[in-house]
Amino acid sequence: MTERLQKLIAHSGLTSRRGAEELIREGRVTVDGVSAHLGQKIEPESVVVEVDGVRLPVRPDLVYYLVNKPPGVVSTASDPQGRPTVIDLVPARSRVYPVGRLDVDSEGLLLLTNDGELTNLLTHPRHGVPKSYNVLVRGAPTVAEVRKLEAGIDLDDGPAKALSARLLDTARNRASVEIVIGEGRKREIRRMCDALGYPVLRLFRTAIGPLRDPHLKSGVSRSLTVEEVRSLYAAATAA
Repeated sequence: MTERLQKLIAHSGLTSRRGAEELIREGRVTVDGVSAHLGQKIEPESVVVEVDGVRLPVRPDLVYYLVNKPPGVVSTASDPQGRPTVIDLVPARSRVYPVGRLDVDSEGLLLLTNDGELTNLLTHPRHGVPKSYNVLVRGAPTVAEVRKLEAGIDLDDGPAKALSARLLDTARNRASVEIVIGEGRKREIRRMCDALGYPVLRLFRTAIGPLRDPHLKSGVSRSLTVEEVRSLYAAATAA
């Protein structure tokens, strides 16, 4: 079904109906790369709407949730072993799927959505959207040893390299390290730290691209704002 473009923009939460009309008049809105016009009708399921060059999801059925995953919860839609899943942490109104994974022992931010386009952009290695982690390891690595993660570590499935790695704190034979990666292979950070000789005690994802929320409690979810969704699209298409 077709809908008026300004109505869909307003329903997305970006601005009011009047604000949407102003954006269109100013030439800041495109549909499939072509400047939009007032009164234009579109099929939201089949076109790409951009405002100021950044994708604006206008499908009314799209939902986006940010979850702070606790340890012991699996990052899948279902689990044959009957363990709790991240799906249990979000409202049951729409069927959503996790964007990427955190292993069962890891914690932190995870995105769940039914937006397949954004999912593909965030998970495809070509885009390399960075994910940031706070990692507690056993032992006392030096600054030079931590920097080896940036130089590259040889793993069984090929070399792995952090986009950045820095030592945050060392105390009582434990150290906190901030690691940013752009890939996300299975248990990649744990295997990199093991290869250095400093096994991971706790791994917490603190950011997905520009998306952070230090106040979101463990086991809690919330909806993303339209600005946050657009920031993820911008990060994925710029990478």
